[in-house]
Amino acid sequence: MDPSWDATLADALACPSMAALHAFLDNEVAAGKQVFPAAEDRFRALELTPLPDVRVVILGQDPYHGSGQAHGLSFSVRPGVRPPPSLVNIYKEMHADLGIVPAGHGFLEAWARQGVLLLNTVMSVEAGRAGSHRERGWERFTDAVIRAVAAKPKPVVFLLWGAHAQKKAAFVRTVERGGAHLVLSAPHPSPLSAYKGWFGSRPFSQANAFLVEHGRRPIDWALPSEG
Repeated sequence: MDPSWDATLADALACPSMAALHAFLDNEVAAGKQVFPAAEDRFRALELTPLPDVRVVILGQDPYHGSGQAHGLSFSVRPGVRPPPSLVNIYKEMHADLGIVPAGHGFLEAWARQGVLLLNTVMSVEAGRAGSHRERGWERFTDAVIRAVAAKPKPVVFLLWGAHAQKKAAFVRTVERGGAHLVLSAPHPSPLSAYKGWFGSRPFSQANAFLVEHGRRPIDWALPSEG
């Protein structure tokens, strides 16, 4: 992780539930199971996006469970990996919202380096088994991450996609509740739910409008042509 997260997440990292989570992950690997993303990539979102730089949080559910996909940033895949259906739908909405032509790749690191924290509520998964690492300890840790961002005095936009992500809204004091932040909730962009309100939600333009209104630099959502 970037050192800026160390102090605020120290208690969460040292708690018994985190030790139990690490033991669980070690046992899964020892049993011959594939766990995604690789151990060195699990905290990639917190490595690329320092706490003081966070302007937008995009919160998903758990990592992609297909081989070669997850690399520690929610919804992102490495260069050369075909964008999964959820990301294709994100690109479709971005095009409808801002007119941005989708990139030919699914590598979202450029967003992370601008202050978009690409986080999942659960940060690991067994190969081929979506949701397999829920209720193992990650939720408590990502609660702490959201609380840390929500404690920032500068306005942040929280894009909470899907029911699991939306539970984190309880930790965020929005402008309407006397705080500094904006929460934009929508269904998950997966093919199973995208047509239930994801399409037409306009998260990208709304996020930038809020940032500009509150004196913060907007996000350049257009990705480089090559990842």
